[in-house]
Amino acid sequence: MAALRALPALAAALLLAAAGQASKYSREANEGLAAGGGKRREAGEFRVVRLNQVWEKAQRLHLSAVKLAELHSDLKIQEKDELSWKKLKAEGLDEDGEKEAKLRRNLNVILTKYGMNGKKDSQLVDTNYIKDGTESDTLDDPRLEKLWSKAKTSGKFSDEELDKLWREFKHHKEKIREYNILLETVSRTEDIHKNLINPSEENLVKEEILHNKHRELKEKLRSINQGFERLRKVSHQGYDTTSEFEEPRVIDLWDMAKSANFTEKELESFREELKHFEAKIEKHHHYQKQLEISHQKLKHVEGTGDKDHLNRNKEKYAMLQEKTKELGYKVKKHLQDLSSRISQGLQHNEL
Repeated sequence: MAALRALPALAAALLLAAAGQASKYSREANEGLAAGGGKRREAGEFRVVRLNQVWEKAQRLHLSAVKLAELHSDLKIQEKDELSWKKLKAEGLDEDGEKEAKLRRNLNVILTKYGMNGKKDSQLVDTNYIKDGTESDTLDDPRLEKLWSKAKTSGKFSDEELDKLWREFKHHKEKIREYNILLETVSRTEDIHKNLINPSEENLVKEEILHNKHRELKEKLRSINQGFERLRKVSHQGYDTTSEFEEPRVIDLWDMAKSANFTEKELESFREELKHFEAKIEKHHHYQKQLEISHQKLKHVEGTGDKDHLNRNKEKYAMLQEKTKELGYKVKKHLQDLSSRISQGLQHNEL
């Protein structure tokens, strides 16, 4: 309970820091060179002080082993992007502040995703990874709930196919959630922009940032619409036995890639890369399941008093935890790279 009571204060401090451009991405914040910061960076998990603060607080919450590993991967991606931005900033390559604004949005998405933004309605309801969540979890969208209900009772799906379809529904729910977070961020920025009376060069720069945000929103909305149409089709017709991919993120990428401005050769190359990406995701899923099993076993062994058995389980758990974090980062990095390539192709279509 104490950890939950501390959430609003943590979120306020983090989001306040996110609003201050000078302080948030200063040399001290990125390199940990404030008083005592050098020592903290050596002891901390990340090279960015602010991300260490998020990580330290998150470990006091009641997140599952899998969710904690997932958060670690998200923070590693954020760290990579922030350190890359720092180099660009030093070279004067982010004069309009677009990349800095995107970093703030991404951090806000992470805080909201794990229930750390201080809002009661976004507190993370964590579930056991290896339990069937189809009965207890909700999709928070009447259209999705209706589709899922029809699919479950249609008789068109085996148990394995229903599990696969449920993952697609949950993935779609997460896409909608991230879109709403970004939409709220854009709305706040626009409200501030409208209240500025005198146009200036600085305000024109802010207009450009807003334009880029709208482009990001448009891409996310396009993906959501395509995803819903796919879910509607699959729910009514069942799975196509000739379907190339099974992982929801890969299916999304392939659908988007076919709409992008790729040549036939580029599209075929992208298809092959997606196969490798899907294999990487499956490996990550395997380790996530093993981590959850190991965590449950560790909790059981802790109650037996067998120290040798406990130490062996702790070692195995630590190994699985590190492997899951590492694979999680690789999956997110690969997804980021693939999404960026598709985004460039879609933008070219609109020119």
